[in-house]
Amino acid sequence: MKLTVLVDNNTLIDQYYFGEPAVSYWIEADDKRILFDTGFSDVFIKNAEKLNIDLRKTDYLVFSHGHLDHTWGLEPYIDLVGDKSKNIKLIAHPDIFERKFLEGLGEIGTRKTKSEVARYFNLNLSRKPVWLTQNLCFLGEIPRENNFEAKNPLGIILKNKDKSPDYLVDDSALVYKSKRGIVIITGCSHSGICNITEYAKKIFRQSNILDIVGGFHLLNAPKEVLDETMEYFKSCKIMSFHPCHCTDLKAKIELGKHFLIQEVGSGLVLEYK
Repeated sequence: MKLTVLVDNNTLIDQYYFGEPAVSYWIEADDKRILFDTGFSDVFIKNAEKLNIDLRKTDYLVFSHGHLDHTWGLEPYIDLVGDKSKNIKLIAHPDIFERKFLEGLGEIGTRKTKSEVARYFNLNLSRKPVWLTQNLCFLGEIPRENNFEAKNPLGIILKNKDKSPDYLVDDSALVYKSKRGIVIITGCSHSGICNITEYAKKIFRQSNILDIVGGFHLLNAPKEVLDETMEYFKSCKIMSFHPCHCTDLKAKIELGKHFLIQEVGSGLVLEYK
């Protein structure tokens, strides 16, 4: 599998790509091409062009969850792919198109409705795992089994005209099985990076974790959450980490005390065999 970071909050020295507080990855695995999230704007398209990646050749468009920094690039992406969009399968949780609001920011969910998006793409909205290839899986809805993650809502969700606290049940991840272990690829990990890791191990019946790439939802995390997260990771067989996006400096420093962590930025290319 080859993973290219099309967009991250950070950029890398001497690699002149655009960054924004968002996520978009291009994944090539088992002769399939997967676009995982579309960032906040058309920045991922500009970076892809510079990287000589043709986004019109996408087989799967996968969304990690329905927030603006992961979905608002959908409109320029639709403009780019044009009539080819009907050949692309869109994979996400069924709640991906529900309206989401956050005080101070207003509406932060996807800009298009399910019916609008269905005009362009072949939708597969699933709470259950979806296998994109024999080695790459969309996890669907993540069970929340520990007592320290995903306990607080983030904003409001409007579902069937009813408002309720948004616990981001639509948050999911991708997992790839390599020869050396599984690679977990996250957007924001609102469902909890430890919950995601545990579910990935269960689905793949695999305890060896080659890498975890993505946002860990560790922004201003309380000490007890960081401590519990470190203790969980210590109990796992994890060879390396690529924390980015919504993983703040304090969390990266704490991770770095115990594990091998690597830098991430727009344009980074990772390969796994």
